Amino acid sequence: MASHTGIRMPQPGVGQFVSVRGRLWMVEAQPDGPFDGHRLACIDDDASGEDARILWSAEVDARLHDEEAWATLGTEGGAGGGDAATFSAYLRTVRWRTATAAERDLFQAPFRAGIRLDPYQLLPLRKALRLPRVNLLIADDVGLGKTVEAGLVLRELLLRRRVDYTVVLAPAAMTGQWRDELQSKFGLAFEIVDARHLERLRRRRGYGANPWAAGSRFILSHRLLGDENYVAGLRDVLEDFRARSLLILDEAHHAAPAGNGRYAIESQFTRALRDLSDRFEHRLFLSATPHNGHPNSFATLLELLDPQRFTRGVQVRPADLEPVMVRRLKSDLRALGERFPERVVEPVMLADLPDDTPELVLAAMLADYRALRETRIAALPPAQAARARLAFVGLQQRLLSSVAAFARTLRVHLAGLDRAIAGVAAATAAIDPPDAPDTIAEEDAALDRLAQRDAARAEAAAIDGAAGALPASLPPNATGCWRCWPVPMPPGPPPMRGCAGCSTGRRRICSTAKAAGATGG
Repeated sequence: MASHTGIRMPQPGVGQFVSVRGRLWMVEAQPDGPFDGHRLACIDDDASGEDARILWSAEVDARLHDEEAWATLGTEGGAGGGDAATFSAYLRTVRWRTATAAERDLFQAPFRAGIRLDPYQLLPLRKALRLPRVNLLIADDVGLGKTVEAGLVLRELLLRRRVDYTVVLAPAAMTGQWRDELQSKFGLAFEIVDARHLERLRRRRGYGANPWAAGSRFILSHRLLGDENYVAGLRDVLEDFRARSLLILDEAHHAAPAGNGRYAIESQFTRALRDLSDRFEHRLFLSATPHNGHPNSFATLLELLDPQRFTRGVQVRPADLEPVMVRRLKSDLRALGERFPERVVEPVMLADLPDDTPELVLAAMLADYRALRETRIAALPPAQAARARLAFVGLQQRLLSSVAAFARTLRVHLAGLDRAIAGVAAATAAIDPPDAPDTIAEEDAALDRLAQRDAARAEAAAIDGAAGALPASLPPNATGCWRCWPVPMPPGPPPMRGCAGCSTGRRRICSTAKAAGATGG
């Protein structure tokens, strides 16, 4: 056959390598007839195993690779070039391409990535290759490039054929960033498994199609990890254990229990992760803050990473931690000559402010409110008192941010108290989590309902200090609103407008107070 240039090209045979459409392929079958084409299998790293059938004569820039180039090796125009420097570069290229799993210090991934590589980013890769199973915790400081370090490990394991199935778990806001960075910096295409992906897949392959069996690289958000509609198919693909599989967990500290007890209660996310992590051969955890101050919580996180090396409730020894953890701060790298901008905090002193400065007035009023709440929640059980104090912390944080932010949060706080006293919060907090959606609109509505349920629970905790510790008996003339009740009042009818105690205009008293004998203001 003749090409577009009029030069007759030799036909490739079965088993030969050809360059077509910018990729390297191996010929698997010859044409069955004059109008049939060669069947090819791609051997490039980012599209390994893809099939194609081509008409050799119709392809533009199709080239046949001659692997038997020893006859021209070292000659002018031959393989390897004719001079010693070019031939040396050729030999190094051959060595990089033929690296095996036994050569742990010979890296390929840095030369297959479109990144500006810093030397310190090679340490996680070096540690990963020295582990029989890549169970590694990358706990570098914020801004040191943990995503790049994880991408290098993933790319190297793919090149060495140690991984063929990868799942990335990341916060919902970070899933798009993970997909873009892995695609642009490492040439790896990942699918985000969400309602949109399921909808597209079901349109193409039917309602019963398993999304986890339709590829080998996926990204799933933390929020959906506990949803059976998304995770059941992943368990079917992984079965009890899948060899050559890799789990990358971003923001891994979310999986650590918050308590300090020896058997701290695990969250739903931790339980779901524990069920899945053991099914992967390799695990890569990323977190800038892996330790929350509780040793048992940190040990639980390490147990999820490597259950053969760590056990919850058992003290973590530095000798066991060193092979599986990389932890560098920016101050450490500055000492080694790396250039990072150093944050300088300069205090700005505000002196001689008038007493009627809005920020000072608000701070004083908030302090009085806190003292009132502390008095009211003193009789609560420790767990309820802790929830009430936690809700108050949000008000303090907002006041330190700005007056406008504090005003928005205060409005939400007051609205939550109103609904809780009316009995709405208790009913809303009992809402069960919605079923997994099938469409994008349903997913958005489900997320709204989940947010509404979480807000209702927070509001219920916020009123623990206001309605959870009412006195058992009241004086006969006690009256007032839910803000300042009980307030002693002189005998006689209540005022026509507002509360006698705070004049807020809210003439309402909660049902508990009414049952105790208070008169509404």
